Amino acid sequence: MATVARVLAVSISTTGPPLVPTGREVLADRDVRNFLISQVVLYTGIALQLAVLGKEVFDITGHESDLAWLGLAEFAPAPFLVFVTGSVADHFDRKKVAGLALLGELMCVIALALYSASKPTAVWPFFVVAGVFGAFRAFTAPAIRAMPPMVAPDLALPRVIALFSATSTGAFIVGAAISGVLYLIGPWVAYTVAASLIAVGLGWLMSVHFRRQPRPPDPGERPTWRSAVEGLRFIRRTPILLSIISLDLFAVLFGGAVALLPAIATKRLHVGDVAYGWLRAAPGIGAALMAIFLATRPLRRHVGKTLLFVVGVFGAGTVVLGYTTNFVVAFVALLVLTGADMVSVFVRSSLVPLVTPDEKRGRVLAVENVFIGASNELGAFESGMVAQQFGLVTAVAGGGFATIGVVALFWILFPALRQIDRFEDLEPT
Repeated sequence: MATVARVLAVSISTTGPPLVPTGREVLADRDVRNFLISQVVLYTGIALQLAVLGKEVFDITGHESDLAWLGLAEFAPAPFLVFVTGSVADHFDRKKVAGLALLGELMCVIALALYSASKPTAVWPFFVVAGVFGAFRAFTAPAIRAMPPMVAPDLALPRVIALFSATSTGAFIVGAAISGVLYLIGPWVAYTVAASLIAVGLGWLMSVHFRRQPRPPDPGERPTWRSAVEGLRFIRRTPILLSIISLDLFAVLFGGAVALLPAIATKRLHVGDVAYGWLRAAPGIGAALMAIFLATRPLRRHVGKTLLFVVGVFGAGTVVLGYTTNFVVAFVALLVLTGADMVSVFVRSSLVPLVTPDEKRGRVLAVENVFIGASNELGAFESGMVAQQFGLVTAVAGGGFATIGVVALFWILFPALRQIDRFEDLEPT
């Protein structure tokens, strides 16, 4: 009987559903760990550079509209390059593509350090460098964001994505938090530290080995215009992708309050550089806490309804941020709205790889990157212009109300979105 029991136990264990690796088991994987470390260092440097750049531009001119133009300069190259960057990520070695693009970003940050050390009074060179940085970023984003499926152990992709989100947002906390202190020493010092971090992160990324390589496109498929626009066509004919990416586009387009933090800190909260640094770090703290929670307790059911709910919370937090003049309330509002946004990012980041064939993933992610850039940088542009014309309260709180309206509209127009239940129910189409 004991022998029979052992045989039955072995049979059950081998025929039952495969076990999903725990977060600890995923982190024990050397290449996953190295990939995450590289992202921590890279994103710390990038967050530091972004926080200091917005602060320095606003301190020179004092105009919210310049924050708007800065966001537009960072975004503008992406839509022009979208059909090139995705195709490059699918047809060439993604690690080499990311490495070369990150090298270009590093050169841009060094240029910012050199110009800032000259005690500038004109801001147009900042816009030029920001535009070039955005062009390199357009190549980096789809290449790096397509890497988690290449490094994830079997059945561990959602956990790797959650850890990727946690580490990158945690890095934004550190980069933003130290920006205020380094800015007091000198903006050029902050840029120099940012450049050093990007250089180290680049080297670390190059040491990562992937357990699987992407399936190459059809050998008969040349990188033609038709091939390049396949990412856009795939999103258009895949309702789940179209609705999720569109929701992010319109919601964050109206909720681009984070770009106005230099003006909010000065004109509404009346705080100094160090407090501004912590205010800038608040979005990263809220996002990181939520990312850690998702890494330990992944979202398993009611994915679509949860997505719509958290985007609504994001809008409500933005309304509070727009009306308050209290630093603590503003800090908490940023924690809440960015924690909610992290759930949205996690859902979108999980769904896109799950429903996209690997040979098209770079092109789809390049198009998605334009949508994300549109929602962030164009959201910053819209918020800055509205703030310049109608005031900060109207720009921030009004954007939050508009985001809530978008959620209500999507709940009605896209029933398939709210009916998504589990990630496991989805597969490439």
